[in-house]
Amino acid sequence: MKKNLPDDIKLVIFDLDGTLVDAYQAITDSINYMMGKMGRPRQSLRTVTRSVGHGVDGLIRCFIEEDRAEEALLIFRAHHDNRLHQKLRIMPGARTLLAALKNRGCRMAIASNRPTKFCRIILEQLNIDHYFDWVICGDMVKRPKPAPDVLRAILKAARVKPFQAVYVGDMTVDVLCGRRARVFTLAIPTGSSHLAELKALDPDIIISGLPKILSLFPCQKRGKG
Repeated sequence: MKKNLPDDIKLVIFDLDGTLVDAYQAITDSINYMMGKMGRPRQSLRTVTRSVGHGVDGLIRCFIEEDRAEEALLIFRAHHDNRLHQKLRIMPGARTLLAALKNRGCRMAIASNRPTKFCRIILEQLNIDHYFDWVICGDMVKRPKPAPDVLRAILKAARVKPFQAVYVGDMTVDVLCGRRARVFTLAIPTGSSHLAELKALDPDIIISGLPKILSLFPCQKRGKG
């Protein structure tokens, strides 16, 4: 049996890749540029998509051995900086959802394993950066997801308790992160993890798409303090 949504929601936290944004083609292009420079075979969009979500260091190490990972990372970063300006797509319903939540007075945050630089590029390129009060990324905490550090950092910055927040993510690492931070977690099968993988971890709620979120809970108008 699924739990009910928290009664007093003060903060909605979103993962980025696969949840609000589709940057998989840009990531794949940068991986294949890196692979070409290092004399390695190209990778499919599907393969790269399934490898995303553990931070850029983890992504690189899916394709390059440890002793050359730093070299590969430099190549990837140099290419990805520009590629993110060219191949980005916001997920269906995301812009409408963010505007509606903001209008209802919800405070919002981003919790991503991406480096801060790339998160900022994505949010600014898609013109959705103004919706978020906090953006906490993998390079800002000691341990990336599935460790709870990134959610705990956001909760601390927002001065809210875990039971006053909701987290939306597309990967198994998001479900585990939410559970470990004791934050109510909505899983959405639009990114790297398959529906069966999400179900196996028993998140609080599984939703089919972002537009479903508005029907799940009303957000109160923001009060003073």
